[in-house]
Amino acid sequence: MGVCPAVSRYFRRWKYMILLLLSVSVLAWLATFAGETVKAIQDTHRSAQTLEDNAEVLRGGMQYSWKTVTQVFSNPLPDTPPPKESCPEKSPLLHGALKLTFEDSLTLKEVESENSGVAEGQYQPPDCLAQQSVAILIPHRNREKHLLYLLHHLHPFLQRQQLRYGIYVIHQAGEVTFNRAKLLNVGYLEALKDYDWDCFVFHDVDLVPENDYNLYKCDQQPKHLVVGRNATGYKLRYKGYFGGVTAMTKDQFHKVNGFSNTYWGWGGEDDDLRIRVELQKMKIIRPPPLIARYTMVFHKRDSGNEINKDRMLLLGRTPQVWRTDGLNTCSYSTLSVERPPLYINVTVDIGKPLH
Repeated sequence: MGVCPAVSRYFRRWKYMILLLLSVSVLAWLATFAGETVKAIQDTHRSAQTLEDNAEVLRGGMQYSWKTVTQVFSNPLPDTPPPKESCPEKSPLLHGALKLTFEDSLTLKEVESENSGVAEGQYQPPDCLAQQSVAILIPHRNREKHLLYLLHHLHPFLQRQQLRYGIYVIHQAGEVTFNRAKLLNVGYLEALKDYDWDCFVFHDVDLVPENDYNLYKCDQQPKHLVVGRNATGYKLRYKGYFGGVTAMTKDQFHKVNGFSNTYWGWGGEDDDLRIRVELQKMKIIRPPPLIARYTMVFHKRDSGNEINKDRMLLLGRTPQVWRTDGLNTCSYSTLSVERPPLYINVTVDIGKPLH
């Protein structure tokens, strides 16, 4: 039985439509695939460019970082001062012989204004490291004018020597007989509470140095700085004299157990110290006479510092008692420690004589 022509035409039309739909689907799929491929190619290109850019940034950063590191190590930070060199053995600031003045009108404020680099009695060179640190110990009572004159001349004198220094004034409280030697022991012990000083200069308040080549430094042996003074025609007072101004290291002073504590009144304690030095087989050295010159500011003998009539008896005992009379038996009470601009003022009660 044959198929009706109308039906045949109907099936052919659907066949063409199905083929057309399939063709359109294939073309749409191909177009989508091609678009994704192009996008992938574009993304790949962009990624490659990004990697290249990153690499360039990294290379630039490394160059910058290395440059920065180099600059940091070659150029210290501006607020980090370069390390100081040691001061020269011989200071270029020394003047030699000095013209001393003792004006009645001199005031403490004037001396302070002339020494603005001194703070609480201490100073150190601004441009170099001092060869030594030195504590100046001055026993004191009722000598304010002498102290003012000494401070006026001593501060610039020590600064020209490029020393790190501190000036300690050890004031004996009360009206008991003056004891210079014990006050110097006290000054030594008190100064070490502030700083581990290399050198100690034991200094009378009425002696002013005339030549800044007379170095306030310690040496391999105990040092006597006063060879002559105006009051003695600039000659040594007597052979073996070891008074006025002396300098000893911490080790030297410990070896002799410091000063005796038993010399109340004027005289004897310096000779006692000389005997202690000799017992330790040390030798006293002195600067040349033309340099070790001092002006003694005139004064009358103080009340409460009369001549010690027992001094010769005490000197005869020194070889037997030096080990048990000195730094290791120095008893005292500290009443105050004040720190005005030019010195450290230590006021103490050192007791009284045993008899």
